[in-house]
Amino acid sequence: MSILIFSGTTEGRRLSCCLAERGANVTVCVATDYGTEEQGAHEGVTVLTGRKTETEMAALLRGFTLCVDATHPYAVEASKNIRAACEAANVPYRRLLRAKSETEDAVTVADAAEAAAYLAKTEGNVLLTTGAKELLAFASLDVNRLYPRVLPSHDGIAACEAAGVPHRNIIAMQGPFSRELNAALIRQYHIAYVVTKDGGAAGGFPEKAEAARETGAALLVLRRPEESGASFEEILKECEAYSS
Repeated sequence: MSILIFSGTTEGRRLSCCLAERGANVTVCVATDYGTEEQGAHEGVTVLTGRKTETEMAALLRGFTLCVDATHPYAVEASKNIRAACEAANVPYRRLLRAKSETEDAVTVADAAEAAAYLAKTEGNVLLTTGAKELLAFASLDVNRLYPRVLPSHDGIAACEAAGVPHRNIIAMQGPFSRELNAALIRQYHIAYVVTKDGGAAGGFPEKAEAARETGAALLVLRRPEESGASFEEILKECEAYSS
């Protein structure tokens, strides 16, 4: 059995290792060098690095038994391209879902643009934990209010610079982040608003929510796109069925 996993997430890494240990021939596609670094080396797992077009994905898929989309819950365009590539290559597609979080105490918004519009009517510092790709949406705000937490990479810093964020405000760190560390950052930078995606437990959402609650900071959550799929356990069981 040969399985292609589009990954870059905790679940994707875990799935690839579990399947390899069960004797599957696993290839993992990640978009960035950071994804490769996080995936690490594991016997039976081949890692391919670099973003691919739908056509390139379809060409790569030919010869595989199954494709698992284990990309981030907010990677809508990537998932769309993977599904289309699977159809073109006639390879079964499965979407690995990450469980949603409880957001009753939070202000939920459709996307980064709506979050920026909401924040434009407020005062106080903002901790942005939505990732480097979303930063330009907040560039219309007073950049002195913005404290983006991004990966310590050239791309992360460049995105902050492109949005006009002062270097003194850039928090370049790699997670996971504990509740205590989140709370410390909120207090250190006098944060009034924490903006985040619902990355679930694997993405550290509970720790951010608890830290915001503890410090009295308001939590703004970018609503997760609706999609269908299966849990880690269900995907693993289905993959095992293919090999039996």
